[in-house]
Amino acid sequence: MERILVSACLLGSRVRYDGGAKTSDDDLLARWRAEGRLVRFCPEVEGGLPVPRPPAEIEGGAGGAGGAAVLAGAARILTPEGDDVTAAFLSGARQALAVARSLGVRVAILKEGSPSCGSLRIYDGSHRGRTTPGQGVTTALLELNGIRVFGEDRIPDAARHLESLTERGDPR
Repeated sequence: MERILVSACLLGSRVRYDGGAKTSDDDLLARWRAEGRLVRFCPEVEGGLPVPRPPAEIEGGAGGAGGAAVLAGAARILTPEGDDVTAAFLSGARQALAVARSLGVRVAILKEGSPSCGSLRIYDGSHRGRTTPGQGVTTALLELNGIRVFGEDRIPDAARHLESLTERGDPR
């Protein structure tokens, strides 16, 4: 059975920066949860950040490079006060990859917009609620290692990808 790494906040865990969750009511997630496929993970908490915590964004959205720029050491993740929380985000991303590898995960569903988990867009670094195309740090690291990441608004795409992996009989 294919396991799926999922942002803990999408499964109801109150781990977001504001102490909340962003629980998804998606039927596919519910089915996969009942099947025991889901691996709950919050890279920010696992990286050592508290709940609640100040919001954080990749500085300048890293010019569209987002998480890849952070991984390369070319950008930082900062709070509105300018505190550098990059190390915690990198640690969480590495831990997510380690968990995914240990369980043979090839697909992840992560919270869109997050500096860790965004797959198509992240906040632009201005701390003014504006987004820009880009990936979070965890997403970038997972994708670099062959794990496909989908935002919570693309769960049907994740299901199709899982189905294609099964149909092709792709070994892990």
